[in-house]
Amino acid sequence: MLQDPTTFADPHLESLLPAVMSGRRGFIAAATSVVGFALAAGPVNAQAVIRTSADGLEAGDLVVPVNGGSLPVYMAAPVKPGKYPVVIVIPEIFGMHEYQKDMCRRLAKLGYVGVSLDPFFRSGDLSKLTSIGEVVGAANKLADPVMLADLDALVAFIETQPKANARKIGVTGMCRGGRSVWMFAAHNPKVKAGVSWYGGLNPVPVTMPKTPHDVAAGLHAPVLGLYAGADSGIPVAEVARLQEVLKAGNKNAQASRFILYPNVPHAFHADYRPSYRKEAAEAGWQEMLTWFKAHGVV
Repeated sequence: MLQDPTTFADPHLESLLPAVMSGRRGFIAAATSVVGFALAAGPVNAQAVIRTSADGLEAGDLVVPVNGGSLPVYMAAPVKPGKYPVVIVIPEIFGMHEYQKDMCRRLAKLGYVGVSLDPFFRSGDLSKLTSIGEVVGAANKLADPVMLADLDALVAFIETQPKANARKIGVTGMCRGGRSVWMFAAHNPKVKAGVSWYGGLNPVPVTMPKTPHDVAAGLHAPVLGLYAGADSGIPVAEVARLQEVLKAGNKNAQASRFILYPNVPHAFHADYRPSYRKEAAEAGWQEMLTWFKAHGVV
């Protein structure tokens, strides 16, 4: 159930509030490849739990010109002619790989144009790095102004696509991508709704000096935050503090909501990793779809 701005799915989170308050015209042909998942993510499943075929879809890899290079993009849409709402899927720190592409296909099966991108392409294919330190170091080279400019370019590209209804754009993302959801929803007024899956809330000096707390009060679109009660990297108290910022913000900030899934870890939606929790992942996916429909991305 969607929570109102003063309650959470987990009563423990609400109990922390007092302490917190005091403190181509069409698809561009491109070579396709299947990349391996980053060993740095820890032991991975032999294959992802969810595998969605492209039957009945128009799907493939694209490139979009951006400052400093060509942005790798994946897009999936129903084969049937028409104008469809759009959901942008922003990846974790491992970049775009089959996990995000599968989500795009899942969305396309539901009548969306699903679009993902590799935000970290200037640093290479992070999904192939074997050290988590290397992955984090490379991902943290991406500065917010560049990240936001790339997403702006992607939106501009989406506006040229014949099957995309660019007046109905939603954005979702996991981990680093979840953080980007908050930042982009506060940056680009063309976003109609956002869903952040366990989006990071801490700053990174130089490249990411601001946090979602710093921009949340001025959102251009309401955001649904899906967070994990057993996430060691995102304390429940920080999620509660973000809610307090939202409550004091504009109408989109006040319309934003949180759902906390108790006893599940970070990356509980990542079906290619041991952190995957089927029940919470499926529940969150349905909440995401409900959120987009409630805010006109349908």
